Amino acid sequence: MGLVVGYMAYSGSVGAVDGWVMLVMLILGIIIGFLNITSKEVTPFLIATIALVAAASANVWAGLESIHMLLYDFATYILKYIVAFAAPAAVIVAIKSALNMIREK
Repeated sequence: MGLVVGYMAYSGSVGAVDGWVMLVMLILGIIIGFLNITSKEVTPFLIATIALVAAASANVWAGLESIHMLLYDFATYILKYIVAFAAPAAVIVAIKSALNMIREK
């Protein structure tokens, strides 16, 4: 979806598609957070999510604008949707992990 919406942004016709894709990614991230992350995967998953959020907020793709705007749009939207998928899962996993720590004590 990052490639599709990135191309749409390049051609100037994103409209409401970005919001709908973001909503789908958020819902899928919540589902993954509840169902698929095991206790062994918590720490690596949370560290990876922190790295993704830091990369997305740093606008690491800014240099691609000078090469070609389409490359910049592709990279930006791909990273944006990965973060939209991983961030809600990370919140769910962090809450589940905290509740497990509380229960153990």
